[in-house]
Formats: sequence, structure tokens, C-alpha cells
Amino acid sequence: MGLLATGNFIGYLIMVVVGGVLASKYGPRIVISASAVLMGASMIWTGLSSQFEHIFVARMLTGLGNGGAYLPSVVLPSIWFPSEKRGRITGMIVSSASLGFALSSVFVTSVLSAYGMTGWRYCWHYFGVILLVIAAVDYLFIRDKPESLVETERAEGSSKGESDAYSPFKWNLVYRNRNVWFVGLVFLVFGLAYSIYLNFFVAYLQALMWPEDIIALIWFTIGALGIFSGFAWGWLSDVLGRKFSIFMAFSTLFTAFLLSTISSGTQGLYCSAILFGISMSSIPTVAVVMAGEHVAPILRSTASGFVTSLFGVGQLIGPALGGYIIDSTKVFSYSFLLAAICSFSGLIGALKLKNPKTK
Repeated sequence: MGLLATGNFIGYLIMVVVGGVLASKYGPRIVISASAVLMGASMIWTGLSSQFEHIFVARMLTGLGNGGAYLPSVVLPSIWFPSEKRGRITGMIVSSASLGFALSSVFVTSVLSAYGMTGWRYCWHYFGVILLVIAAVDYLFIRDKPESLVETERAEGSSKGESDAYSPFKWNLVYRNRNVWFVGLVFLVFGLAYSIYLNFFVAYLQALMWPEDIIALIWFTIGALGIFSGFAWGWLSDVLGRKFSIFMAFSTLFTAFLLSTISSGTQGLYCSAILFGISMSSIPTVAVVMAGEHVAPILRSTASGFVTSLFGVGQLIGPALGGYIIDSTKVFSYSFLLAAICSFSGLIGALKLKNPKTK
């Protein structure tokens, strides 16, 4: 199971970088639609496979499609909407992932109950077909930019000039941008802290002998709050600025992780879970918008892909490091202390960020 999850993650991490560049070059519509086809086909292949090696490759292909579809989707608002609305629209897209997780859990449970031991194959088949339908819908209805912007570019002849000056394949214009690096490093710290809490909080409650129904309720609460988290923090960043919203998000996360470190009581851990749920989609929403606003419009997908890849590095390090600490010390709270320290460093790092000046 761990290796299959790793295969999916490898594909995702690769495409988060490459997908942003491809979306800048060929447009989000083509990249999102093609990625949905890749996800759908690889999910159907997963359900048909009987050998581990085949499933591993299929999961990696699903990860490639996942990264290729997700990143251009969260960058689209920066093209379609003015700066004062980008945060909340991007937040709606990020939060929809939490809704998808909630719906998929109900769907999978129903399919497994209906088909028994072979139900897992049918789950993959159904998800694959759904993704192929979504790919067709994406291709029919997604537009890379508003018609008014297309007409303006044609009239002024600016599109070609911008493409020449800011080719999406000129990565140095992104990777030499100091402001983008600051956003990326803050995003990396979030990924590390976030993944530790996400992977070990339930295990901690189980170690404390909490009833499974109470643990399930807490997890559902976190997911439910996550649905609204992205929109709320995106709106806050539109109104009060990207920098301030990231600072407040890390302050909330620091409090959540610190409570899980110093408290083993019911009230403290409840508050920790609620604060985490409130802020779990905060940095992913604001960071991709902020990174994109520090570069030229045609490079926004590339910049957002770069900072998201750093987030992925944090996600890779966090569980391994947190698990090592728990195995070595037999104390869960030490891993949460590390998450709290990382969040505090993110809080300090937020003070170094600069609000982008963009329309």
C-alpha cells in the first residue's frame, strides 16, 4: 500500500512542475482535459490489473494526471478574475477537493457493500468512467481566457510580444524571482507540518484509547471545515492582503499543533482539530495565487507549479521525519512539537513576504 501511494505521489510531483509549464504554453483547457483522460484510463487499468507492477505504473500515471489537472485549475482564476477576487475563487476550487473526498468515501463504501470482495475493482472502473466524462465536459466548456482579453490581445498584438519576452519555458524568470522563492519556502514548511499532523493525529487519538466513533466524528469535522476553509482564507487574502492572511493562517496552525503537543485532554484536542480544519486549505489557496502574481501572467502556471512542488517536498519529508521521531521516542507529541516549530518558522517567514503589485 505504501509503495502504491508513493507511485501516485511521484507522478503527482513530476506533473505539478511540468503541468504548470505545459498549461502556460498550451493553455489550461488542453492540459486539464488530457490529464483527466489520463486519470480515467489509468484508473480503469488499475481495476483490471492483477500484478503489482502493473498497478504501480497505473497509480503513477494517475498521479501524473492528478498533478496535470489540479494545478492549471487553481491558476485559471488568476486569468479570469481581477486581483481582488482571485483568492476566494481559488479557495472555492481548493475546497472542492475536500468535498470530493467526502463524497468519494460515501461512494466507495456503497460500492464495496454492493460487490463484496471484488468491489475495489468496480470502484476504480466507476471512477475511471467518471473521469472520462469529466474530461469531455472540461474540453467542451473550459476556456483559457475571457473573449474580451483575446480580442484585446489581437487588437494590440500584445500576445505574441508577451510570449516572446516571457516564454513559459524560460524557467529562469520564475526560479530567479526572489519573491517566488520566499512563497515556495513558506509553502514547503506548511507541507512538512501539515503532513505530520494529518498522518499521525488519528493514530495519536487511538493510542489514547479514544472510541472509534468519536475519532471518526473528529475526522469528519476536520473534512467538513476544510470544505469552507479555502474560500474563507481566499476571501481574507483578497480583503486584507496575501501576506497578512498567510501570517494569520500560520498563527492558527501553530496554535492547533501546539495544543496537540501540550494537551492530551478532550477539550484541547477538540480545539486542535477544529483549528486545523479551519486552516487546512489556507496556505494552498493563498500561496499559489501569491506566487502567480509575482510574475508575468503567462508565467503564472509555471510559478504556481514551482511553489507547489516545494510543498510536495515538505509532504514527502514530514511523514518520514514525524514517524521516525515517534518510533524513536515513543512519544507522539514530539512530532507535533516539530509541526508547531515549523509553523512558527512559517509565521516568521510570512513577515518577509511582499504583497504582489498586480491587477
